[in-house]
Amino acid sequence: MSPQEAQIHQLVADAQKYQFDVAELMKLHVDDAVIVNMAGRRLFGKQAFEAAMSQALASPLQHVSTATVVDRVRFLTHDCALVSCTKTVHDHRAVGDQSALPGRVGVMTYVVVRQGGGWAIASAQTTPLAT
Repeated sequence: MSPQEAQIHQLVADAQKYQFDVAELMKLHVDDAVIVNMAGRRLFGKQAFEAAMSQALASPLQHVSTATVVDRVRFLTHDCALVSCTKTVHDHRAVGDQSALPGRVGVMTYVVVRQGGGWAIASAQTTPLAT
């Protein structure tokens, strides 16, 4: 694995690590990031993403975690890469709070860009797999 690939793997690991820490999670994204979550909700920009995450973490969704595994990193240019992942959803909500989730497993695609000495998330989209 190249040093650049290792940095990208660490970026994805950090996104998972900070999924419940909005301030730290936002540091991993570019200002104009585009996010499409597993439910199909599309957010334009870090501010919209931050607001959505804060709202989710103030709801029973705070008990839903995800685990992401990098399947492949493909460099589009020296400073842009497409990262293919598999995301698994773990629902730890109380039985009464368990509204339907779009899926338990999804395929996730990140577009990451070189920023400063590292990498940042420019786009993220998760598509649920039919079960």
